[in-house]
Amino acid sequence: MSTSGPEHSHQPATPSQRSDIAAQEYRFSVLLIDDQLVVQEKVRRAVRSETDIDFHFCSKAADALAKAEACQPTVILQDLVMPDTDGLDLVRQYRSSALLANVPVIVLSSTDEPLIKKDAFLAGANDYVVKSYDTIELVARIRYHSRSYINLLQRDAAYAALHESQKQLEASNAELKRLTHTDGLTGIANRRYFDDYMKQEWLRAQRDKTPLSLLLMDVDCFKLYNDTYGHVAGDDVLRRVGAAIAAGGARPADLAARYGGEEFAVILPATDAAGAKELAEKICRAVAGLGIAHTTSKAAYHVTISVGAATAYPVQGGDIVGLIKRVDDCLYSAKQSGRNRVSAAE
Repeated sequence: MSTSGPEHSHQPATPSQRSDIAAQEYRFSVLLIDDQLVVQEKVRRAVRSETDIDFHFCSKAADALAKAEACQPTVILQDLVMPDTDGLDLVRQYRSSALLANVPVIVLSSTDEPLIKKDAFLAGANDYVVKSYDTIELVARIRYHSRSYINLLQRDAAYAALHESQKQLEASNAELKRLTHTDGLTGIANRRYFDDYMKQEWLRAQRDKTPLSLLLMDVDCFKLYNDTYGHVAGDDVLRRVGAAIAAGGARPADLAARYGGEEFAVILPATDAAGAKELAEKICRAVAGLGIAHTTSKAAYHVTISVGAATAYPVQGGDIVGLIKRVDDCLYSAKQSGRNRVSAAE
């Protein structure tokens, strides 16, 4: 058993510290708020032989709330009548404190009047004991309420730990999903996700009777770039080109993906042929505007791309393979026509 008076001060525990404490082994801790020395001594003697119960007391009502928040009791014994205050006002203060809202409060009173008992329970008291109590019964009540409070804290700590574990699991799953869908070099969607997204948007276009456009693009003379500047520089080009392509598809539904090697693709849901061609030309200009030197290119003295564009109306028939073949033919046409340009299907 340990004792302390009002002159001892501690920093109040924060709610998060309360949660940490809940994961530890608890000791029963009783705080007596009473101005009568005889009552203090009686309670002290009652718990003296209880080695697992710590005893604290406070004789001034003005210090009661701060004392309670500092010592973190598992039960408060509150005198009903104190100088300059009503004990029930203190009970209400405990219930308004984030740290003490659930701490059990046993009201100590000199009367067994039913109306006073009623007021005590309405104020938030958990129990009511007349001061002519038997000490064995008082200790039993202290143990009962302390144990209930500790169980509540441990339950809340377990819920908090479970919630945190679920959050971490969800974050891990989201990161795993992102990695599964992302190309490791460029940071945009990979071919696997492109295929899945294309199927999804094809079905959506069938259902909504909307057009679906596709762009397929290739970094011009990329093998010559690698031979001239090295593969490390080539990887950097793919990253920068991928970022420029992804920035070109500004709508949330547009998907830029690395199609394979130096090939990229952009899926454009609900986009007609004119809109697809306009966006393709914008991306073509954006890549050229990067100004990445490519002295051995057959298209320009900087890095450029060739782009094929085509549009399908899935509700009218056809399939994804057919759309991709048309886009691929357009890309081939753009290359054959001199590169650094867009070729769009009629």
